Amino acid sequence: QGQLVESGGGLVQPGGSLRLSCVASGSIFITSLMGWYRQAPGKQRELVARITSGGETNYADSVKGRFTISKDYAKNTVYLQMISLKPEDTAVYYCNADKPTTWGIQRYWGQGTQVTVSS
Repeated sequence: QGQLVESGGGLVQPGGSLRLSCVASGSIFITSLMGWYRQAPGKQRELVARITSGGETNYADSVKGRFTISKDYAKNTVYLQMISLKPEDTAVYYCNADKPTTWGIQRYWGQGTQVTVSS
């Protein structure tokens, strides 16, 4: 059973909005640096946004002002709210968690969810 379970992808027109969700197990959600990455066909996976266990955020320049990452502590869920979507945002989006352990960082990935921005 997956440690990170994503949902919320789909097809949307340019200028539209989507919200991605990632549910994490409790031990991962509480202690990890969590983020969203994306991978477009023929391109490398790239960081979109991250949020620390304390709630600090950072974003890729390409999505600043359009995407917002947030956490719901009651639901162990990380969200990526995306507005003003562009065709170049089309990609498979992956939830990520980097969990500190006594021996280093344990990295987790979700299964990915497709986001397609097209008219």
